[in-house]
Amino acid sequence: MNSLIIIGDFFAKVAELFTTPEYIDALLHGFLLTIQISYFAILLGILLGAIIALVDVAKPKGWLIIPKFICRVYTTIIRGTPMALQLFIMFFAIFAIKGFPSIIIAILAFGLNSAAYTAEVIRGGILSVDKGQTEAGEALGLSQTTIFFKIVAPQAIKNIIPALGNEIITVIKETAIVSMVGMYDLNMAAKDIGSGQNMASYIVPMFVAALFYLATIYLITFIVKRIEKSLRKSDLRTEG
Repeated sequence: MNSLIIIGDFFAKVAELFTTPEYIDALLHGFLLTIQISYFAILLGILLGAIIALVDVAKPKGWLIIPKFICRVYTTIIRGTPMALQLFIMFFAIFAIKGFPSIIIAILAFGLNSAAYTAEVIRGGILSVDKGQTEAGEALGLSQTTIFFKIVAPQAIKNIIPALGNEIITVIKETAIVSMVGMYDLNMAAKDIGSGQNMASYIVPMFVAALFYLATIYLITFIVKRIEKSLRKSDLRTEG
């Protein structure tokens, strides 16, 4: 009987949260910040990661040795240190400038972190393409640029979609730590609601915040699977 009362009270609090404009506005405000940071960080991560991957897989000739070395050192450092530490360094050391937009710092921190992992994903996708296809392109007299964009890149993209989807999901979840530097994201909104006199419990707002994250992750997963399915169908049509 007591467990039923507790469960009933829990869902009553959930209903109260969703029907109280003050609470839902706080959650939506925090969720919007989470999405903004995630979106631009993912874009930065993909763009910079692609550049790093291309430099890394290029043949080390002449001046290219230097950027190749820099890219490898960069990915090693970023992947070898905690995201929270990188965020603190960006906020309290590199960009410790009064009035500098905190959202820009967060986007840079998560974008630069994601770039290191995305670079490895893209590099792995490029290297997974059979060398025989590159050699066949060279035998046909195609330029290296044509071979890459017409033969290697399309196949590499198909190979990296699942791993890239996982990296996008990771970035979205990792943004929850921006509350540690005082930013009002979804996680901070849930904490704020839970500390109020009316709610006076962290369980319900944290549960609702988790639902927001789950819905977002499910949407990303659904899109990635649809893309994978579409690419598989195109492969079958090509083979047929």
